[in-house]
Amino acid sequence: MVLPLEMGWRHLLFENWPVDPAVMDAHLPDELESDTYDGSAWLSVVPFTNVAVRPKGLPAGAGIRLPELNVRTYVTRDGVPSVYFFSLDAQGAASVVGARVFHHLPYYYARISLNSDGRGGVRFRSRRLHPGSRPARYEATYRPTGEGFRAPDNPMAEFLVERYRFYTEAQDGSIRYTDVEHEPWTLYPAEAEIETNTLLTSHGFAEPDADPVYHYSPGLDVVTSRSKRS
Repeated sequence: MVLPLEMGWRHLLFENWPVDPAVMDAHLPDELESDTYDGSAWLSVVPFTNVAVRPKGLPAGAGIRLPELNVRTYVTRDGVPSVYFFSLDAQGAASVVGARVFHHLPYYYARISLNSDGRGGVRFRSRRLHPGSRPARYEATYRPTGEGFRAPDNPMAEFLVERYRFYTEAQDGSIRYTDVEHEPWTLYPAEAEIETNTLLTSHGFAEPDADPVYHYSPGLDVVTSRSKRS
């Protein structure tokens, strides 16, 4: 039996572009429907690092650190606002294999670095090296700006981050979901210099015409359930 997990998510950039819902639906499994805000679906890239990843109940000191980079969108099923993952790139080869086999998540091995930029921001670099996968690179420097705020107090931010279930399509074609528990997000306005991003084209999306919406979070602690067949 695969146990629920505990971890911390730290130094996150939420980078979101509006997309035609019809375009997004063409990339989703039939069982899921695009969730929209202001008439648009939203395509999201999220660089961050996991800390203290471990089975639920173990002390934080027993966990591992795992830098990660997600490509995702926002969906609903049975009226539940959720996230759908197209891919999750991560640094640890053993962790990638375990996440694919036991949690049915589309993880890809990548070489990732996450460091301070010396100005209160984060330098993030990722290069996908997974055998047989389409190549993908992402290089960005990002930092918070302005005052922090609670995501539930901002309708758009609430739509983009306050989601407590995520879906994936397993290798056998089944739809899986995992529930997530955490406190509401504290976000900051953010700025980012994106030097390279081939993640979206690796999933068949055209380069977005619109400017992205950026939010930063220092992070929070998370508990995830076991993966379940939908």
